[in-house]
Amino acid sequence: MKTLKSLLLVAAITGCALPLMAQQKRVSPHETVGGVIDGNRVTIVYGRPYTKDPKSGEARKIWGGLVPYGQVWRTGADEATLLITQKPLMMGDTTIPAGAYTLYTLPQEDGTAKLIVNKQVGQWGTQYDESQDLARVDLKKDTLDTPVDQLTMAVSKNKSGGGLLKLSWENVQYSVPFTVQK
Repeated sequence: MKTLKSLLLVAAITGCALPLMAQQKRVSPHETVGGVIDGNRVTIVYGRPYTKDPKSGEARKIWGGLVPYGQVWRTGADEATLLITQKPLMMGDTTIPAGAYTLYTLPQEDGTAKLIVNKQVGQWGTQYDESQDLARVDLKKDTLDTPVDQLTMAVSKNKSGGGLLKLSWENVQYSVPFTVQK
């Protein structure tokens, strides 16, 4: 029954988003990633832009360039990045109820960043409404030894328990741990 509800939820969200997708032209490839953490499926649907400009092929500076410091970023390309969870999650000090949410990122010049979990879904990525924010959670920043050309997100098990949501691009990886609420 829970699986059916989850499938219906994803189908409903996708159905609502299709008209918006038809209005906007996608520039980047899209991917759906996820994992089962403590019996809970966590899914992310997002656009995967490259460090190279799609028109000119020129390398772009990502953090502090394409993704400006001090401004909310859509965490991907094209449609807003979607987070779907079947059970409530605890991120930082905030409980994220089961359901679908949009993810935004707020990077700062000092290297800190916040993951914004927003209750509005189905919009084009730049249509951000701060009044719909559910949570702003601190992200951990790590420098990558090998640069990542295409934005990559992942959901994996955390060695210390629960799960880990990761965002890697250029020479940076941001991550946030989470636990599944029973």
